Amino acid sequence: MFGRAETNAGAGRNTARSSALFGIVLVIATAGLIYELAIAAVASYLLGDTVTQFSLVIGVYLSALGLGAYLSRYVDRDVTITFVRVEFATALIGGLSVIGLELGFSFGAPFRVLLLLTVLVVGVLVGLELPLLMRILEQRMTFRDLIARALGFDYIGALLGSLGFSLWLLPQFGLAQTALICGLLNVSVGLVSTWLLVGQTPEESRSLRGLRWLGLVLIAGLGTVLWMAEPLTRLGERQIFGDIVHAVQSPYQRILVTNRKGNLNLFLNGRLQFSSSDEVRYHEALVHPVLAAATQARHVFVGGGGDGLAVREILKWKTVESVTLVDIDSAITRLASTQSQLVRLNRQSLLDKRVHVVNADAMIYLASANDIYDVILLDFPDPTQLALGKLYTTQFYAIVRNHLSPAGALGVQCTSPLLTRQSFWSIISTLEAVGLKVIPYRAFVPSFGDWGFAVARRESFEFPRNVTLVPMATLDRDTLRELTVMPIDTQRIPARVNSLNNQALVAVYLKESARFE
Repeated sequence: MFGRAETNAGAGRNTARSSALFGIVLVIATAGLIYELAIAAVASYLLGDTVTQFSLVIGVYLSALGLGAYLSRYVDRDVTITFVRVEFATALIGGLSVIGLELGFSFGAPFRVLLLLTVLVVGVLVGLELPLLMRILEQRMTFRDLIARALGFDYIGALLGSLGFSLWLLPQFGLAQTALICGLLNVSVGLVSTWLLVGQTPEESRSLRGLRWLGLVLIAGLGTVLWMAEPLTRLGERQIFGDIVHAVQSPYQRILVTNRKGNLNLFLNGRLQFSSSDEVRYHEALVHPVLAAATQARHVFVGGGGDGLAVREILKWKTVESVTLVDIDSAITRLASTQSQLVRLNRQSLLDKRVHVVNADAMIYLASANDIYDVILLDFPDPTQLALGKLYTTQFYAIVRNHLSPAGALGVQCTSPLLTRQSFWSIISTLEAVGLKVIPYRAFVPSFGDWGFAVARRESFEFPRNVTLVPMATLDRDTLRELTVMPIDTQRIPARVNSLNNQALVAVYLKESARFE
């Protein structure tokens, strides 16, 4: 009777221990996927071209997982010790991966080589984890149950990792901190395993106990780096961008406001959006010819432009009664409404009672709206990824056209007709493909070079030759006349119409812009 009770107690302990080990499968699967996403995100942030970087990282990472799984067959002895050591190595390399890549890029390391090595090493280590743990569990249950439960927890962990990364970890903590948190999870798993796992020999048991000290050291080390992560990240960013006034990671992008030689600059995912030294040249060219081309300018829609600088120019027109600004990122519009230097630069435009700020996807917002506007201005970032490329497609422009009053005018920033010539004319061709009459024009902005715009209406029209209703710093009768003059090396060339089905513009833009980065 007592023997049966002892047997039942032992079985209960084994069941609890097995359940705990399957919990470990869940944790390591979650952390493993987050490493992959974080490394891909930092690569796209630093190198641009989100599709290529994510494809490359995911492809190499999956191959490395397979290599790690294959290498596990060569672990003949001390499987439990090897598993704990792999967890500690994964914690160290995976946890430091993002901050190491950021600092390496900032200080001139061969980044692509460093990126591929990091992905390869982390992938191999993560690929070793599950096969080793399954070998530890194989003596506790049938093969059928082991495979079903281990893979089930592994896939659930992948789901938790993908959702947790995008919905909570990235916007709450940022890329570097997210990787370090996962590193702490891995080292905690390794540390807990020294109690859950039982060595096959006395020497193995002693080694497991000895590894606890290493685990505690790693927790202390990674915890210290986590505490210093933001200053370290800013150190790297200062090396590239200058003095940082404000830095924040939103769910959509890394936002940096910097001060270099007295000029205020805004960077989104490492790309300059404006410099206070010459932004007025860009925003006056974007706004005033379009408002002048419209028969009236009472109700205005702005897509993008969350910095409030285009709205600043719009509000110079006394006829304007309302401005609806739709920018997907609340972090940008909040910054432009609260950060003292930005508020001073945009002249409190987003705080004006005529301005209604909406944080939403512009395409989704307009598709479900019924409002008609006299003027629509599209001030989106360049089409560096598919999420931005959709805002330059026939599908989006058709939606925009339906919200434009019969005598209204549409204005679009169109990238550089000189540096990205084919991209510029692709945007013009796409606007024409939805039945709009388009006049392309250009302005010189020192921070960006020769920059392109387009004004469009439903019917044929003349480009405005005189805008005297508002005070301007860079445009007068003579300069307005020059805006539509396209030098020979910027004149029209064949270019594909951009649609959601082909997203041709993104590939062309990335190819062209890479020559000048």
